[in-house]
This record gives sequence, structure tokens and C-alpha cells, in this order.
Amino acid sequence: MRRDFGSRAELVDYVKQEFPECLEHGEQVSETRGGRRAAEALLEKVNPDRYARSRNFLSGAVTRLAPYLRHGVLSLGEVRRRALAKPNHEKLVNEYAWRDYWRRVYGQIGEGVWKDREEPKRRWRSAREQTALPEDIAGARTGLACMDGFVSELISTGYVHNHARMWFASYVIHWRRVRWQAAAKFFLTHLLDGDPASNNLSFQWVASTFGAKPYLFNRENLEKYTDGKFCRGCARANDCPFGKSYEQIDEELFQ
Repeated sequence: MRRDFGSRAELVDYVKQEFPECLEHGEQVSETRGGRRAAEALLEKVNPDRYARSRNFLSGAVTRLAPYLRHGVLSLGEVRRRALAKPNHEKLVNEYAWRDYWRRVYGQIGEGVWKDREEPKRRWRSAREQTALPEDIAGARTGLACMDGFVSELISTGYVHNHARMWFASYVIHWRRVRWQAAAKFFLTHLLDGDPASNNLSFQWVASTFGAKPYLFNRENLEKYTDGKFCRGCARANDCPFGKSYEQIDEELFQ
């Protein structure tokens, strides 16, 4: 395959010609640049202290290193050593440890990551279960500004903040009663950092097939960590399925 190009546009055109099947999922091209030079530039900017204090906010100081770790441009050992050399590194190193854990589980079970590792800890009130991702979710047409925004960002950039991934997974699995495999496959199709290990086992954690309980959220939680940007002007602001207490949501969703 070619390695030298006169411009990024020329590279993009070449990749489209070589992999036409990818165009089935859209022609959007992420602005994220690959390669060792881009990875090292991001790694140099990592601030473990700011990460620990703001990581749960969509505007927080996340590292954006996941694509480079996923494709082997950077190694976990390398980024861990860099983090350990800086103050207040504990939380960041802990997150690297989770990624290492997912990989080790994947190394043992392989394609087993597509199967429930355990029985779900709670049963939905309705027995109805969907095995395919509904078109309104995949097409960002639910009317929920947050969920539609997450999907639009995923498709156009190949990235979604980890907290948004958890909210999305919870909405799809528990509110819409879709099997987690459908949502996990959708994410793997578009994520630049998508790998079956951390992706699938994280979805299973939300579903409680690889965790102690289902992961839930409410509107208060989402507004706090998004600075309310999705709720302002949302078409369903007065009909928000998340606008209740955790106790009410739990009672509504589960037996």
C-alpha cells in the first residue's frame, strides 16, 4: 500500500478507494491524525492532576490517547511510566489498569466477550427485548438531544467521551431494552479506539452481565457533567425519560 501522499485529502481518497466497504457506514472522516508524532504530542500534554479533577465532565481534561493505545502506536507501559513521573497520577494510572484488565480478560476468553459473562442482576419489567439497534437510535433521531448528540459525534469524529458512552449504553440497554451486543457492535463500527475488550466488557458492565448491578443515570447527573448543554432547547425537555430520581427510575425499569 502507498505510504506517501501530497495531502491529507489525497490520503483520504486513497483509503476510500482501497476500502470501499467502509463507505457503507458513511463518508465522514475524523479529524484525528494518526501516527507516532501526533501520539507523542498528545502524550506530552497529559496532566494527571487535571484529569483526576475533571475527567467525568464532557469538557474535562481527558487524554484522547485511546486510539493510539488501541492501534499500538503507544503502549500501556509507556503511558503509565509517563504518568507516574507527574503529580497526582493515581486516578489516571488506575484507568490504564482497567484497560490492561480488559485486555487480559479478552486474552483468556477471546470471542467470549460477545456472550454474557454472567446472568443480569435485574430483570426488566417488560419481557420484550430487541436484538437489533433501532433505526431512530442509529440515525440520531430519538428526539433526545443528548443521545442524538452522542451518536452524531460518534459517527462524525470516531470519538465519544467515556461518560457519554456509559449514558448511551444505559439508555439503549435499560430504557430501550436492546441487547447490549447490538449497541456494542454499533460502537465498534465507528470508534477509532474501539476494541472488543474494553468496549464489550464495558457494555456488559452497564448491562450487569459483567458487574454487580445495572448502571443507571438520571437527568440531574447528565446535566451536571455536560453543563446542561443538551437539556437546554431539547425537544423532549418536558418529557425527559431521565428526569426522575434513581429510585423512581429503578422502579419503572425493573421488576
